[in-house]
Amino acid sequence: MKFSEIKQLIKVVEKSDIGEIEIVEEGSKIRISKNSSMKQPPVFTQMDVTGIPQSIPPQVLVQGSPAPTIPLAQAAAAEEKLEKASSPMVGTFYRSPAPDADAYVEIGDHVKVGQTLCIIEAMKLMNEIQSEVNGTIRKILVENSQPVEYNQVLFLIEKD
Repeated sequence: MKFSEIKQLIKVVEKSDIGEIEIVEEGSKIRISKNSSMKQPPVFTQMDVTGIPQSIPPQVLVQGSPAPTIPLAQAAAAEEKLEKASSPMVGTFYRSPAPDADAYVEIGDHVKVGQTLCIIEAMKLMNEIQSEVNGTIRKILVENSQPVEYNQVLFLIEKD
């Protein structure tokens, strides 16, 4: 499901009497819920789902494989310790050098400065994106073959 479609669903839920909506599509599950008696927005939880931009409103709960829920402030503090590997250009993100090849990196892999993390295709040119730090891949935030924007965060790397 595209981010724009998710945003539209959020608007529909906010403007209606619907308390919760859940959509299952191609192995991913998205649940949007609201509680009109809440004065503060609910905590945003992202559980092992990649490719969803970080600007999702806090009312969206994305479910994937089970993971512990932590407060938003604690999650933000944990992410500050992570180095962000961002796209230097607009293009298409590829995790491997060929469709049938293994991905350059997986979650938990140790990477070194200069090691290829992915490829961004822009104007029929394949541009290797390399790590700028030594560390461990903690999150991959983009799905294979997904379009990416300039400066969009692709990976979170815990520095050594």
